[in-house]
Amino acid sequence: MDQSHIDYESMLNDLLSGKVKMHELDKLLGDSNKATEIRRIYIEHKLGVKLSNIGNTVLDFNKVIGRNAENTIGSAQIPMGVAGPLLVKGSQVNGEVFIPLATTEGALIASINRGAKIITDNGGARSLVIRNEMTRAPIFRLSNASSAVEFIKWVNDNMEAIRKEAESTSSHLRLLRVEPFMSGNNVWLRFSYFTGDAMGMNMVTVATDKAAQLIMKGFPDAVLVALSGNMCVDKKASAVDFLLGRGKTVISEALISREYLEKNLGITPAKVVDVNNRKNLLGSAMAHSYGFNAHFANVVTAIFIATGQDVAQVVESSMGITWAEDRGDHLYISITLPSLEVGTVGGGTALPTQREALKLMGVDVGGAPGSSAVRLAEIIGAAVLAGELNLLLALARQELAAAHNKLGRAGKNN
Repeated sequence: MDQSHIDYESMLNDLLSGKVKMHELDKLLGDSNKATEIRRIYIEHKLGVKLSNIGNTVLDFNKVIGRNAENTIGSAQIPMGVAGPLLVKGSQVNGEVFIPLATTEGALIASINRGAKIITDNGGARSLVIRNEMTRAPIFRLSNASSAVEFIKWVNDNMEAIRKEAESTSSHLRLLRVEPFMSGNNVWLRFSYFTGDAMGMNMVTVATDKAAQLIMKGFPDAVLVALSGNMCVDKKASAVDFLLGRGKTVISEALISREYLEKNLGITPAKVVDVNNRKNLLGSAMAHSYGFNAHFANVVTAIFIATGQDVAQVVESSMGITWAEDRGDHLYISITLPSLEVGTVGGGTALPTQREALKLMGVDVGGAPGSSAVRLAEIIGAAVLAGELNLLLALARQELAAAHNKLGRAGKNN
């Protein structure tokens, strides 16, 4: 079709009459920016609403379609603030950083900011990534349990061929291991990969699919039921991710002096430990929660939105434990994130606003494969620690409601 002769008013009429579908516009027009505009106008006509703010965007939809979204009509704007500086010490970061946070929850950024100051004043947070792998777990059906046992043995005996097939799909990917799980005549193979600086979900899906085809050829009784068999586990809270990890397993810890707490906050380490034990540990146990923490999800979500991560993966990325000890002269506090799924390339990280947020954090840089994503994970761990520390302090000081009333409700009794 000659794009120069397209009648856009006629195209809108074709949408309104049903002759053209919204998803067809990008191909028909050859310009996703124009397609986005016409879709938005169509919705305005159809519903009698005005969507001018949704249409006010910096995005180039020719770079979005086929990568990040479909049937686009504009973009959503969320307030973004910054917390810090926060002193972080890790394998890939050693210095003060600022944390971009996209949120609509008043008091959240202020909370993380105060926690960051306390940690920085006391020597900083030490962050460690102790596990770094992305998983995909296809489920296979076998004729019976005996065949399933033989199948697992065959997979173990042919691991090098399986590894070669999986790794042929990407130069950035390495297969680390395959762990079998069995129930009756069903076998899940949980593939674990190193994916460089990418979060890697799409990468491991493609690799596992190719490996699965090889496996079925080599063991004909095995039938691939689903490429994702929910033992991965993606976008669901689970014991397997809590124990075995998925993405980055991060620990961040800090020591806060008793003198600092008493002088500046009028509180002792013992009081903070008591709140953590009764709220985060005992309260979570009573609720049978997968999160033994105060509000990991708040911090993780705000950073995920700001930096273009897969926001739905907050479900497993915000699982974790807060631990605190009274060490006499100091309060020891740590957080553990067993399944933090983040990357600095791919997905939404290439969008212009999100790219700037990554640069703000100093993770939009080169280095050894995977180092940038590890740096991001170390910073997120420290930010979660800052948010957790401050909320425990706020609870211990009985100031939570006052802070939300002041910063989350514009100071009004509404």
